Amino acid sequence: MCGIIGYTGEKQAALILLEGLENLEYRGYDSAGIAVNTGDDISVVKAQGRLAVLKENAGYTHKPIGGNCRHPGSAERS
Repeated sequence: MCGIIGYTGEKQAALILLEGLENLEYRGYDSAGIAVNTGDDISVVKAQGRLAVLKENAGYTHKPIGGNCRHPGSAERS
């Protein structure tokens, strides 16, 4: 099972995506990822485990990623 969250607009995309993933976390996913268009590139962050691990890997606990969302399948996966 998967859950996909998407956003396009002027607001901080990573914050909206992570909030959407928080709303899906009760489903028991064992991994998560986000892809954000930074203007020059697409930043992809993936993590296994709880959403807190993804937030840490994305730097959300310190400095959120900006830009517009792109589905992770549209960017080269790391």
